[in-house]
Amino acid sequence: MSDPGARSLPPDRISRDERFMRLAIALGSRHLGLTWPNPSVGAVLVDESGEAPVIVAQGITQAGGRPHAERIALEAAGKRARGATLYVTLEPCATRSSHTHGSSCTDLIVAAGIGRLVVSVADPSPHAAGQGLERFSLAGIPMNVGCLAEEGARLHRGHITRVTKGRPAVTVKLARSTEGFAGSRDGPRLMLTGEIANGKVHLMRAHGDAIMVGVGTVLTDDPLLNVRLPGLENRSPVRIIIDSQLKTPPTARVATGAREIPTWILTTVEASVETERALTAQGVEVLRVSSDGGGRVFLPEALQLLGMRGLTQVFCEGGPELADALAGADLIDDLVLITGRSARGLGDVPALGLQLQDRMEHLALWAEEQIGPDLFMFWERP
Repeated sequence: MSDPGARSLPPDRISRDERFMRLAIALGSRHLGLTWPNPSVGAVLVDESGEAPVIVAQGITQAGGRPHAERIALEAAGKRARGATLYVTLEPCATRSSHTHGSSCTDLIVAAGIGRLVVSVADPSPHAAGQGLERFSLAGIPMNVGCLAEEGARLHRGHITRVTKGRPAVTVKLARSTEGFAGSRDGPRLMLTGEIANGKVHLMRAHGDAIMVGVGTVLTDDPLLNVRLPGLENRSPVRIIIDSQLKTPPTARVATGAREIPTWILTTVEASVETERALTAQGVEVLRVSSDGGGRVFLPEALQLLGMRGLTQVFCEGGPELADALAGADLIDDLVLITGRSARGLGDVPALGLQLQDRMEHLALWAEEQIGPDLFMFWERP
């Protein structure tokens, strides 16, 4: 829903709106991974009464999902919010999920007397869903809805997916050699990417609600699955293991460190109760779902359960087998494919399984980034 004049905005007005919306999107991106079950929204208040626009205040949704970005920006601006333009990455909430948190953002915006509202994407949540936009229109507040909509939808893909599909958005990351292999069945682990690319991956981890791998990765590599970037160590997200038969050893590092970084194991109802007790004694949380026809975790049900637990986005680093299973269940929303160095004569595990190859025909390549010697390619569900 856009105001009738939005389509006829002059080019300089469109350019200014996009400039401040890019700032709001950058702000919202900073807290990705911290705000679930709520979206990480960015807000910017701009005084445009003078010859040049002046940023009055900025806001980001805080850890745990509250306060919302709009509330923070409006409270910081105080009386200077009156007549200003508010740029916000997601449609403001019109009702609150709890009466203990006071007025909705729509109430606050109308009461503040802002002069104009610019929104990137509409919010399908029942706490918004166009209700606020209708109230802004009735209050006579001009609106431009859909400013940088593609970028805004990308920022809020997790929230929108959870609201519309009941599950978190899934990003699959795969690394491959120039020959197309992800690893070797019997040989040593292949180190395919460089230090700079690995740092980029850790930053992507920090922006996820959870990291997900299969039990094979745990048994082979005994990974920590944390964020090891200086200054961001406290941004390590929930660790999720897909483990149909509870083969994760209680001595695995993800288990022994479960009291420091939450670790959830998704298993089937048939898995050993005795093993579950040994894992829960370490602080691991075991979640049981149905098995598919092959005795493995039924992934659609598992992702629905994660959505019920509040997760909005999952960063999957589980390798080709788990990636192919997710592709077969049509559960991949984003794919990050990193092409690193050659593994001539060493690799024999293809990075892209047959089901993932088929699914890629339905994904759109939207960006490429060369990081040192490694090429990152980004696909997304249109």
